[in-house]
Amino acid sequence: MSTLTGKIALVTGIANEQSIAYGIAKALKARGAELIITYVNDRTLDFIQPVLPSLEPALLIKCDVTQEGDLENVFQQIGQRWGKLDIALHSIAFAPKADLHGRVVDTSRDGFLQAMDVSCHSFVRLAKQAEPLMKDGGTLITLSYYGAEKVVPNYGVMGPVKAALEATTRYLAVELGPKKIRVHAVSPGPVQTRAASGIPEFSSMLEDATQRAPLQELVDIDDVGAATAFLCEPGAAAITGSVFYVDGGMHILA
Repeated sequence: MSTLTGKIALVTGIANEQSIAYGIAKALKARGAELIITYVNDRTLDFIQPVLPSLEPALLIKCDVTQEGDLENVFQQIGQRWGKLDIALHSIAFAPKADLHGRVVDTSRDGFLQAMDVSCHSFVRLAKQAEPLMKDGGTLITLSYYGAEKVVPNYGVMGPVKAALEATTRYLAVELGPKKIRVHAVSPGPVQTRAASGIPEFSSMLEDATQRAPLQELVDIDDVGAATAFLCEPGAAAITGSVFYVDGGMHILA
């Protein structure tokens, strides 16, 4: 379990102990990576305080991707302290409730643009900042969902946004591949998280996954963490541009 010893890993998007990002951070830490953890604001910091002792982050930095300069400041601090970065996790998504809970056809222009900026373009900006620090290659990972590929009831505007995110992953993989920077979208099955609680009738999605998935069980944040950590390890050095499903096989069903 020391496959990532000496690696520097940036983890964004931890909201609490139920967050998928927390499961990934735990897996990276267990394999020896040194962590940089970001939080959005003081309220978010209060929520993540209980998980910080287990992660022992080397750096804890405020980063709200909607605020000018926040993301750039994170990478400036990483560069000053280590001069390199090996892994970066983008676990950031948002859509206004009125747009998330409505039909896609009714989505407001401002709501659609905000969802796209926070959930997709922020990954592009993260990649741009990470590129010069990944001097010996590295791994960029974002989180998607099956609603990017097929219509999932009640997923709403996040479906088109996640589809854009997956396409972005492929383009970044091609553009950054010559520098040995690998790019992945990890697509977990439904997991009961704080973010998921904003999706209408999410409990029915959990029940459907339990009944229909080939493995007939839900995945949890540790399942996603272990799979994501693998993508950062030497054994995955020849894999890039993938949508990596961790969903009990749910994505193969009609």
